[in-house]
Amino acid sequence: MSFENHLLTFLIFFPLASALFIFVLPKSLESKVPLFALGLSLIEFIVSLLTLRSFDASSHLLQLVQRIPWIPSLGISFFIGIDGISLWLILLTTFLTPIVIFSSTIQHHIKSYMACFLILETAMIGTFVSLDLFLFYIFWELMLVPMYFIIGVWGSQNRIYATLKFFIYTLAGGVCMLLAILFLIYLHYDQFGTFSTSLLDFYSLSIPFDSHKILNPQTLLFLAFALAFLIKIPAVPFHTWLPDAHVEAPTGGSVILAGVLLKMGTYGFLRFAIPLFPQALSYCMPLLITLSLGGIIYGAFLALAQKDLKKLIAYSSISHMGLILLGLLVLNSYGLSGSVFQMLSHGLSTGALFLMVGMIYDRRHTKEIALLGGLTKTMPIFATFFLIITLASIALPSTNGFIGEFLILMGAFEKNPSYAVLGGTSVVLGAYYMLSMIQKVLFGPLRHEENKTLKDLCWKEMVSLIPIVFLIFWMGLYPKPFFQKMEKSLDYLASHYEHYDLGIYEKKQ
Repeated sequence: MSFENHLLTFLIFFPLASALFIFVLPKSLESKVPLFALGLSLIEFIVSLLTLRSFDASSHLLQLVQRIPWIPSLGISFFIGIDGISLWLILLTTFLTPIVIFSSTIQHHIKSYMACFLILETAMIGTFVSLDLFLFYIFWELMLVPMYFIIGVWGSQNRIYATLKFFIYTLAGGVCMLLAILFLIYLHYDQFGTFSTSLLDFYSLSIPFDSHKILNPQTLLFLAFALAFLIKIPAVPFHTWLPDAHVEAPTGGSVILAGVLLKMGTYGFLRFAIPLFPQALSYCMPLLITLSLGGIIYGAFLALAQKDLKKLIAYSSISHMGLILLGLLVLNSYGLSGSVFQMLSHGLSTGALFLMVGMIYDRRHTKEIALLGGLTKTMPIFATFFLIITLASIALPSTNGFIGEFLILMGAFEKNPSYAVLGGTSVVLGAYYMLSMIQKVLFGPLRHEENKTLKDLCWKEMVSLIPIVFLIFWMGLYPKPFFQKMEKSLDYLASHYEHYDLGIYEKKQ
């Protein structure tokens, strides 16, 4: 069999093998650990680019599929594959990981720190490619372990509180999802006489639904999955773990948390909650739309009130993720395409903002906006990058953020004009609080003596940011290649989500 048949397996397990390699390095090579970790993560990224070459954009079917029996008596298998929904999220993961490793300034327990990010990469990619719900759940929960240590060991003063809060929230949602998966397994046995955990088999299930009863099986199953995904997004009112986790996490942890982990929630809706439980989705739609619009507006007002730079960006993520959730829920091609594109855009721009907050914190040892100001005079290169990335975050035309938000609002308007009006408040309020932050941090007088001696970005920090800025403008000026790969999968979901049935792509010889 060719390497292409094992491409996804390599992408899953190569970072895990890399982490083990990092762990067993002798102490004499400990100073080289960041270099080894960077090289291994770059290999992972380069190999992940092969998925683009191998992916047939003309098909909505699952590609690069591999299925190996694991626990046959329970119908559990190592079943993986991708379509246009998961393709770009995998590449986002493999793109951000080497940037996080390269930009790291951690000075203690370096081997463990690098290994945690590589293990986390395995868990994230495994989540995006799993087509067996037992396998999916394992990777979903595995993400908690390295993130627990990243925040708990290398975080700030209140890291233990933030770690436990993040862990308990996410684990609680995961347990609800696990109970729903067990129900689906037994439902499959009841209807077909065999156990199975295959997502494709679950798409074929007839799940009982009664619109006259709130506590009907399909609605309860949908709510169990939706709770796990809403916590991960996080949607209001399940959002309170996020600001604490961001503020206390080291810079790399914040970048991956904002860049990739939050997208697990919206991906879960696309892959599982929407196509598995379409009737329950329609039944719960008013509640979900309310949560998404509430998150957009409430998150923006919370961001307006922040005096801590990292907290402001964290609360802006709640608002932006609410908009992405809205795009998914309108269930038309505009909304779905805009949401997936905005997942990528938000991952890049917000990840970069957290990266730059880390850079200023390393110099100034504060995140208080009031203690900054006038940084354009002492750090002009930093100011240039920070301004560009902030403008992308507020969806300035020609940047990546504009494309995604425009399509989401188009889709929302097509569904209900009032959704677009309320969703559009994220654009207005986002521009206000982000530009106010820029004014306070970059411009104005140098009132504090400590700011007068700050050093501008070094070559390493610029190299970390240049690829992100390049993608910000590429996606903003020429988004066609990104939409081409996801178009068929999202159009199929929009038109067939009530009777969703994914097949496996057979490559033409």
